[in-house]
Amino acid sequence: MIKITEEWDEILKEEFNSKEYLALREFLKTEYSSHVVYPSMYDIFNSMKYTSFNDVKVVLLGQDPYHNEGQAMGLSFSVPDGVDVPPSLVNMYKELNAELGIPIRKSGNLVGWAKQGVLLLNAVLTVRAHQANSHKGKGWEFFTDSIIKKISDQKDHVVFLLWGGNARSKKPLIDKTKHLILECAHPSPLSAYNGFFGCGHFKKTNEYLLSHGKTPIDWSAL
Repeated sequence: MIKITEEWDEILKEEFNSKEYLALREFLKTEYSSHVVYPSMYDIFNSMKYTSFNDVKVVLLGQDPYHNEGQAMGLSFSVPDGVDVPPSLVNMYKELNAELGIPIRKSGNLVGWAKQGVLLLNAVLTVRAHQANSHKGKGWEFFTDSIIKKISDQKDHVVFLLWGGNARSKKPLIDKTKHLILECAHPSPLSAYNGFFGCGHFKKTNEYLLSHGKTPIDWSAL
């Protein structure tokens, strides 16, 4: 049995006991023993370790972990201190600066967001080194789709940030009558100018949280 936190373990009990997850686990055992896989097996569930189910206010959905050495830390878009800030995150910082005047940070570590209730969840939680999307379709989607659905079903007034086609494909899992869905192009340099820049999502997120009596996110927090 996987141990994340007592709260998440209870919420995901059925998923961890499902045939889909058990098959995924066997695949991961083979992958980790025969290939370099990111993140470390101890960091796979960091998004939930840093953000409890009760605290989730925002879901920022990524695709799969960074696949170069030292980058992946189990949080979508985030890299450890001392690692070069990836291009997509640089563009997120630029948008934050344009929207809210927040100075562009030199660190790509987003733990400060996670601790405030921003669930930094990738659709796929592992990847083979230097092979983007190499664990796509291996079973993670069943698991992370279930997380999204449980948040939608069991919580109220959560902001879902869906950037890019992969994230936007999760829209049917979310009850738009009781949550805010914000969607646009991915912040990647390949697409950021097609609607990510100028989206206003960081500001809109905080306005929505405030309007429902929730503490806004301090996007400058380290």
